[in-house]
Amino acid sequence: MRCTLTYAMSQFQIFTEEEIERLRTGGAILRGCLGHVAKTVQPGMKTITLDHVAEEFIRSHGAEPAFKGYHNYPATLCTSVNDQCVHGVPGERILHAGDIVSLDCGVLFGGLYTDACITVPVGTVSKEVQQFITVTERALTKACAIIREGAHVGDISAVIQKEVEGEAGYHCVRALTGHGLGSALHQFPDIPNVGEAGSGPVLPTYTIVAIEPITAMGEGGIREGEDGWTIATQDGSLSAHFEHTVLVLPEGHEILA
Repeated sequence: MRCTLTYAMSQFQIFTEEEIERLRTGGAILRGCLGHVAKTVQPGMKTITLDHVAEEFIRSHGAEPAFKGYHNYPATLCTSVNDQCVHGVPGERILHAGDIVSLDCGVLFGGLYTDACITVPVGTVSKEVQQFITVTERALTKACAIIREGAHVGDISAVIQKEVEGEAGYHCVRALTGHGLGSALHQFPDIPNVGEAGSGPVLPTYTIVAIEPITAMGEGGIREGEDGWTIATQDGSLSAHFEHTVLVLPEGHEILA
């Protein structure tokens, strides 16, 4: 057990004080970007317009879009609409009142990555849809609240699953996970949205993780789009997605983005 734990710990990227300051700066730019883009969302807008707004914001603040060019991804944002879970490619699609759109974005600043996502309504949505969005966001809030040195990845997974699949009765999209990040956009460990408390790798202090509940109003199975990027729910049900980049501290955590 001791050897296994030591091996797992060695796979986490641990950050210096100077690197953490860079992550804080990048995270602040990313938070500002998502807030700015969310305010521009309105019926009749094309998703590519949101992408242009995001890229201009990031570059004007001295950072780079983390997603653009990553494995040849063509855009700054992922704009996943309605049944799209992740990786919706911005384009000519027009947003309509009653839609929901997930705005997933990353920032590269000083050689380090941060990653975050919010899901916002387009105009007015039904009470049922707003409740679904709220539960997904609350799952993220509750999961982040338990992050500290010594927490297990499974602790995070269990909190998300309980909030989403318990009384609320929605489903986590089990094929999609959170992740570590830092010098790379995706790195050890994977952080599933379902799991058992007390299982999985133990979080060391001064690492960062991307926690991201990705949920479905339906069953949570997925299908891949013809564009090679977009992943949507198999049954066509709505999907929501919230994400924070979180710094692990000895007695708690800090949300960077």
